[in-house]
Amino acid sequence: MADSTKLLANELDNLTPQQIVAALDEFIIGQNAAKKSVAIALRNRWRRMNAGEGIRDEILPNNIILIGPTGVGKTEIARRLAKLARAPFIKVEATKFTEVGYVGRDVESMIRDLTEIGIGMVKQEMRENVKPRAEEMVEERILDILIPPLPKKRKKSVYGSNPALSSNDAGFNPSTASDEELNERTREKFRQKLKNGELEEREIEIDVKASSGQTMQIFGPQGMEEMGMNLQDMLGNLMPQKTKKRKVKIKDARQHLFQEEAEKLIDHESAVQIALERVQSTGIVFLDEIDKIAGSSSKSGGPDVSRQGVQRDLLPIVEGSTVTTKYGMVKTDHILFVASGAFNVAKPSDLIPELQGRFPIRVEMDSLTEENFYQILTAPKNALTIQYAAMLGSEGITLKFTKDALREIAKIAADVNRDVENIGARRLHTIMSTVLEELLYSVPDDISEGTINIDRAYVSKQLDQIVTNKDLSQFIL
Repeated sequence: MADSTKLLANELDNLTPQQIVAALDEFIIGQNAAKKSVAIALRNRWRRMNAGEGIRDEILPNNIILIGPTGVGKTEIARRLAKLARAPFIKVEATKFTEVGYVGRDVESMIRDLTEIGIGMVKQEMRENVKPRAEEMVEERILDILIPPLPKKRKKSVYGSNPALSSNDAGFNPSTASDEELNERTREKFRQKLKNGELEEREIEIDVKASSGQTMQIFGPQGMEEMGMNLQDMLGNLMPQKTKKRKVKIKDARQHLFQEEAEKLIDHESAVQIALERVQSTGIVFLDEIDKIAGSSSKSGGPDVSRQGVQRDLLPIVEGSTVTTKYGMVKTDHILFVASGAFNVAKPSDLIPELQGRFPIRVEMDSLTEENFYQILTAPKNALTIQYAAMLGSEGITLKFTKDALREIAKIAADVNRDVENIGARRLHTIMSTVLEELLYSVPDDISEGTINIDRAYVSKQLDQIVTNKDLSQFIL
């Protein structure tokens, strides 16, 4: 486990707080205070893992609450941060949980789900590490199907061609050669064809696992959900795995066989141990809509199992406890929790005091301005304009936006958010889809090629009636 922690520290070594903010700037416009806070939180993890052993376990993460209206980038910041750090990350809705003892998901399930994600990440990394060896084994299996080996003993050249056999055929007499030598020479010729990609469209018959299509789910109090998973695993191990024959092209067979061979080469026990350490040291849980569980008990005086009950259950998870998963115990002491909410009805102070204390860093996120909208349309690598241009590019159409057109779209987005309902950057999705609706419908039937320039006049024409009619804009935009 120490090795995996050291490896992770090396991966984070070059990510200084300013570099983290610069990386987030490529996808998120504005919100500098929030970026600064999460960048410090991420760098603090590297600092903790490189601190002295005597103090390392005492350094706890400073959990964060992001406060701001919908669509300003709260979820995107946490998601990009986790991707940047290659850390196990899960986004959960606080409203999906209920107090222990009631029907619904208990809060510990988020840690179990995070563990599954962490194990999936580690196994994927291991598959990449064994990829060259797995590809060699896949090649050998395909050769066994194309040119079955003779039943007699022979050495398989798993690691590539046999130099003695692949040399020039001078002095080779097929009439006097043994069956083994003929078989081996044929395999080497087909091996070379496979390497050159000459057989990718050829069909072969492979065995694939048959899916029963039947699943079993158990819902109930705390722990029953985990028990249901263990029952499925146990029954799956007792029943023999059925297979069926299927004809597929070699290029498709490679993918299926690679998964099988890579699984054989992976050390699953080591993957679990590395993943558990990574989840405990670098896991990130994003608690969305936390403001929806804020507030006092119901007016009737009874317990509110979906509000204060959930807060009470969250408290030990956030402050540090041990959660039982089917892979082992997971300690939550060093998992970073990032909560978010609009808090337009409730206030952060409406959370129970103990929970407030576990989120010491609070960041007020700004509402997006007209200039922010323009930057969102032009600056990020995944800007909507780039997305639509890529989609129409697949149809042979070159889509371009003038600067004035983007300024007009940004102005309309800001106006509608101010006058109707502030939904942040999501307003751009509705406006862009309305602006391009006729064009997207006309391609490729009426327009099959060429360059289309979207200017300010076109934007105004598409949105004029909707923007001027405020009642209509409430439903359309």
